[in-house]
Amino acid sequence: MSIYIGNHLSSSGGFLAMGKEALRLGADTFAFFTRNPRGGAAKEIKEEDAKALEEFIKAHNFGRLVAHAPYTMNVCAAKEDIKEFSRQMLKEDIIRMEYVPGNYYNFHPGSHVGQGAEAAIPMIADAINNAIIPNQTTTILLETMAGKGSEVGRSFEEIKAIIDLVDKDGYVGVCLDTCHVWDGGYDWSAGIDSVLDEFDRIIGLNRLKAVHLNDSLNVCGSHKDRHARIGEGQIGEEILKSIVNNPRLQGKPFILETPNDDEGYMREISMIKEWNGKNII
Repeated sequence: MSIYIGNHLSSSGGFLAMGKEALRLGADTFAFFTRNPRGGAAKEIKEEDAKALEEFIKAHNFGRLVAHAPYTMNVCAAKEDIKEFSRQMLKEDIIRMEYVPGNYYNFHPGSHVGQGAEAAIPMIADAINNAIIPNQTTTILLETMAGKGSEVGRSFEEIKAIIDLVDKDGYVGVCLDTCHVWDGGYDWSAGIDSVLDEFDRIIGLNRLKAVHLNDSLNVCGSHKDRHARIGEGQIGEEILKSIVNNPRLQGKPFILETPNDDEGYMREISMIKEWNGKNII
């Protein structure tokens, strides 16, 4: 089984419009923000639009979609008002995700802002526990982080510590960002399987549900989180090609977050599909 490849799309035109745009770019999955990436109120979802997208992705054999929470959501914030607003956003977004059931909701675990990861981890897990709803079909994904500032999730151990505190952990998985883990100190150049073995030992590969495919402007272990276009960074084309073709990652959605315009995304999607032996649309 091959991978599914796509990129982030704007949700301003509605669900079905995103599906059509993804297909135009040559993609067979896509990511979207559940609301403005900088936070705020969410746009009303039209049930008929959500249903139309559901039918569209089935008709075109799309993989699971990978929604993304706003960057400003911080469920372990030091300020109580920010933390409570973020918890409410998470809860609302999980309800909204059920309009197009069976997909992924990815979020950055948060920044402890001086409280320490030990204090933040239980807050993150509690926010997830509070957001899970009965008969939920959405899987909540914790994203691996680069470790800049006070980010939580800078190591596989921190991600595992959050999951261990989730009551219904069957609803939780991980989105592995190739740039973030590289910047966090996991050296892809030492071998793709060595990083995946470490992930499996600590978290379990059964938890790895999606991949953010990005090159990095920085050397391994820099803790800076600056994405580069595929093959134009420190990770490099050959390593990224090996990640795409690793047998343990097949069947998963791969989402590009590279600094690109539409033409650039079309080029990268086509290139990665060629690497993975898929027919080019």
